[in-house]
Amino acid sequence: MNKQQLAAKIWESANKMRSKIEANEYKDYILGFIFYKFLSEKEVKYLKNNDWTNEYLPELKEEDEETVISIQKNLGYFISYENLFSTWLSKGKDFSVQDVHDALSAFSRLINPTHKKVFDGIFNTLQTGLSKLGDSAASQSKSISDLIYLIKDIPMDGKQGYDVLGFIYEYLIEKFAANAGKKAGEFYTPHEVSLLMSEIVAEHLKNREKIEIFDPTSGSASLLINIGKSASKYIEGKNKIKYYAQELKQNTYNLTRMNLVMRGIEADNIVTRNGDTLEDDWPYFDENDPIVTYNPLYVDAVVSNPPYSQGWNPSDKETDPRYAGYGLAPKGKADYAFLLHDLYHIKPDGIMNIVLPHGVLFRGGEEGEIRKNLIEKNKIDTIIGLPANIFYGTGIPTIVMVLKQKRVNTDVLIIDASKGFVKEGKNNKLRASDIKKIVDVVTRRECVEKFSRVVSRDEIRRNDYNLNISRYVDSSEKAESWDIYASMFGGLPISEINDLKEYWTAFPKLKTALLEKTEGEYSRIVVTDIKKAVKENECVQAFEQSFKNAFGNFDDYLYNELIEKMDTLGISKTEEVLSLDIFARLKDIHLVDKYEAYQLLDDDWTKIAIDLEIIQTEGFEATKVVDPNMVVKKKGNLEQEVQEGWKGRIIPFDLVQNTLLLDEKQEIQKKENRLSEITSKYEELFDMLTEEEKEADFVNENSFVFAEIKKALKNKDIEVETKKKLKEVEALNTEEKELKSEVKKESALLEEKTKETIESLSDEQVRQLLKEKWIHPLIKNLMQLPDRIVSELVDKLKALAKKYETTFAEIESQIEETEKELSLMIDDLEAGEFDMRGLYEFKKLLGGE
Repeated sequence: MNKQQLAAKIWESANKMRSKIEANEYKDYILGFIFYKFLSEKEVKYLKNNDWTNEYLPELKEEDEETVISIQKNLGYFISYENLFSTWLSKGKDFSVQDVHDALSAFSRLINPTHKKVFDGIFNTLQTGLSKLGDSAASQSKSISDLIYLIKDIPMDGKQGYDVLGFIYEYLIEKFAANAGKKAGEFYTPHEVSLLMSEIVAEHLKNREKIEIFDPTSGSASLLINIGKSASKYIEGKNKIKYYAQELKQNTYNLTRMNLVMRGIEADNIVTRNGDTLEDDWPYFDENDPIVTYNPLYVDAVVSNPPYSQGWNPSDKETDPRYAGYGLAPKGKADYAFLLHDLYHIKPDGIMNIVLPHGVLFRGGEEGEIRKNLIEKNKIDTIIGLPANIFYGTGIPTIVMVLKQKRVNTDVLIIDASKGFVKEGKNNKLRASDIKKIVDVVTRRECVEKFSRVVSRDEIRRNDYNLNISRYVDSSEKAESWDIYASMFGGLPISEINDLKEYWTAFPKLKTALLEKTEGEYSRIVVTDIKKAVKENECVQAFEQSFKNAFGNFDDYLYNELIEKMDTLGISKTEEVLSLDIFARLKDIHLVDKYEAYQLLDDDWTKIAIDLEIIQTEGFEATKVVDPNMVVKKKGNLEQEVQEGWKGRIIPFDLVQNTLLLDEKQEIQKKENRLSEITSKYEELFDMLTEEEKEADFVNENSFVFAEIKKALKNKDIEVETKKKLKEVEALNTEEKELKSEVKKESALLEEKTKETIESLSDEQVRQLLKEKWIHPLIKNLMQLPDRIVSELVDKLKALAKKYETTFAEIESQIEETEKELSLMIDDLEAGEFDMRGLYEFKKLLGGE
């Protein structure tokens, strides 16, 4: 089930539930049941890996103490057969709300004592809220039954390439924003922002054998999960990352634990706490030690997206080691309290990322003092300005601040990334290329015009420790100006021609081929066809050829990396490998934005990665599997899922038809083209009808009524010309019916033949089809980059030429000519006395006699 199908199902269910529970509460129920399903399936999978079969599963009972202890030891919990999610489903109409109550109570009772912190109370919200799902046990049972049938097909194996719980949570927050209130958006960090922070952290921690990461405002745990995923690219082996999470709200704390467990993280590597981060800092207590010892928690990385500008109580915090030496955040804005808390918990060689509102960069008072101390103590490493409208629930622009305990350099890297995004509905979204560019700049500490600057501490001191991004990085577009001389006398200002200097540098002979200097600081275009002159220029053609040469063997490279290694390649690492190869090929190619090329790669990689996951999970034979194509159709007031043909699990039907079955497809297309011609011919014949014919019964408002045409042709009194037109329409209609019947029949046969073809593909045919699906679209898109660059130059030159094409003097002359013509026209007019007096006065204004 893909994201779109999952979202559609959840939204449908949520609408049905609206009469019973608040929309915002719905997520607590659905997420709770999804997690219980996951735990049930995980236990069954464990048992089957240990020689249990389906016929023995009914023997899975609490009374079997040895089995219970074994499962608890390995999984941290135990669920008996009668309480499995699959057992609930098998009960059908016999299922009741009491089954859920019994199961959740048993789960709580049978948690392994060493895993209490991970699982204890995790279903409290679900257990206590079941009564809200109906007025009676029967109605509650019906509501729960609907929910569990909804989620029975939701994937639980962690192979989806996306955070299932996090996606559902984000989707519901977006859909229920009006009911949930803006604060709901505080808990979920959009995947793209999470990924940006994760890549920065992973780059800093790469090649360490083990790491510990901490999120003190963990929400759905998406930040921790993404950091783990990014960091794992550089760590050999599994379960080398320990996750610490603290969350204030009980419901959200449960979500933290659920999500971490669902992502396949071992329970021993999950340490969570339900508490107030600012009021009750998290020391580490050794609970097995009779003499309780206290050690502060120090980790390799802290990440957080705390609630913005939240109130807090700074009273009696002066001696708190987290804030000592920096100052206390003001009572009404806890932003710096969260930041200092995070900073305190990182090791000397650690790193922290925190999302905050822009105000922390320039607000004065206590915050100004804290900011000054952070700069003087050399803790602030990087500031990244994000686009506005990137978070659910708030449109305010935000920043990511990167801090470290120990730094060699004393400057601050400031990045204005506010312009790089794509619009999605009401929100803005970072693209993969935007994230890649930011991470590269952070890693290399690069200065990029209108994007980033490394700012010295002395400069920040001179600005009184104000870190407002616009003071240091000007990302604004150059305002359009008009040259007065060129506006009056024509010509192109050399200053504006020089704005295209990157093109003149890349194409050194192009400028002189297109332009010649006139007088002063002005030039003129000397070619009549700008596009032709640019395209045929030897420098431009050399540029296009050098690009082709750079990617000359790229298809072979991709075939080797993707298809030859499809069974064993590391999916999470391969995109980076391919991007490095693309960047290397583009190293000496001017004008081509390597991040634009990276975006093309990422657009295709998303689909390729899904195919690779299936192949690595199910085996190569999955490429030859055809599945029912299930669609949701409305029948009356009900929507139901029905089969509508077939689809290849990996190999698309269209791809097979366009390659291996092209003759059959083209035959159908010919007939479909003829059907389109017939439709056009109907319109043409309808337009030829006389007004009298259009009043006849054989036409309605704008089309023919074919049944009435037959009757009209039997009428002996029909006009000869009318009869001729109607006979042509009737012949077309007969042909149309035959063609539609043939197309329907042949399409069904082609679909069946496609199914059979996919199922009987040879291994070599599969590899060639995967090459068509994965490699050719990417190469085709990359090959269009040079042409796009050249076209942009042509458009800019044409716009510049048009800008000064007509001088003010010519415009003035045109106005004078128009006034003269209008004056002469007034002389030819005849009107009453007062009208004529008015017209003559108007003529004086025009400059007439």
